[in-house]
Amino acid sequence: MDERPEPVPEPGQALDRRAELSEFLRTRRARLKPEDVGLPYFGRHRRVPGLRREELAQLAGVSVAYYTRLEQGNGRNVSAEVLDAIARALRLTDAEHAHLTHLAKPKQHKKKTSGRPQQVRAALRQLVDTIDGIPAYVVGRRSEILIWNRMAAAVFGDWSELPPQERNWARMVFLKPEYRDLFVDWEGKAADIVGYLRMDAGCHPDDPRLSSLVGELSVKNEDFRRLWAAHDVKEKSHGVKRLCHPLVGEMTLFFETFRLPDDQEQSVITYHAEPGSASAEALRLLASWGTDATRAGTATQ
Repeated sequence: MDERPEPVPEPGQALDRRAELSEFLRTRRARLKPEDVGLPYFGRHRRVPGLRREELAQLAGVSVAYYTRLEQGNGRNVSAEVLDAIARALRLTDAEHAHLTHLAKPKQHKKKTSGRPQQVRAALRQLVDTIDGIPAYVVGRRSEILIWNRMAAAVFGDWSELPPQERNWARMVFLKPEYRDLFVDWEGKAADIVGYLRMDAGCHPDDPRLSSLVGELSVKNEDFRRLWAAHDVKEKSHGVKRLCHPLVGEMTLFFETFRLPDDQEQSVITYHAEPGSASAEALRLLASWGTDATRAGTATQ
């Protein structure tokens, strides 16, 4: 068998790009069955889940030896055309295709930039502060929350009370029980966060702060280990989240992600409710409470 268990990273251990590439390709291959891609199915006794390497190589139009080297983490000199063919064979999403490219053909980053605190432009700070009636915040690398407005504090908690290093979605979702209660579909939120971190890891495998975060969460939280081992990736986008706020109860909010054109590693996230809905009324009530909303709600529990 060519499968092996996902190694559990340790705090401070650097992410191995070759291992990441190998495991990503293996897990994408494992989720496909021969009949999914038009190949004949021969019996039940298959040694590996999903497609075999030779089947994937056949679909992509490359030799088995070439694909095997790639899946073993040796993406050196692989062409964009070959990666495109493998992505099509694996039926990768756009986000997964981008992740594969980052892992196989990494861009060179200046190491000194990875440790610098992320800065938000003053004008953007002013804009987020003036957004009235809806939660808004800016998220950066490693799921770090950089700035937020009054409504975000009312809905998600007053992040100013946390040390800067703890203003991080991954830390809050996996390490703080109140966030497990806040998100009705906690599993979906957790999977989203891990998918974003996987994309970040593909772009910046040498980031020591990211590898330290992944290692710490892997040690402290079994759910994170399970989701991280799945190697799923996701881009920040748009959608719907159902929240159960301790003060106003359940809300259905629509979120939108606006990636900054001059800084692709920062995004503005906004949440809004359907006009005239009970969720819109709940937001209006929270707006009247402001940053005291979370404390007041906690006191009623």
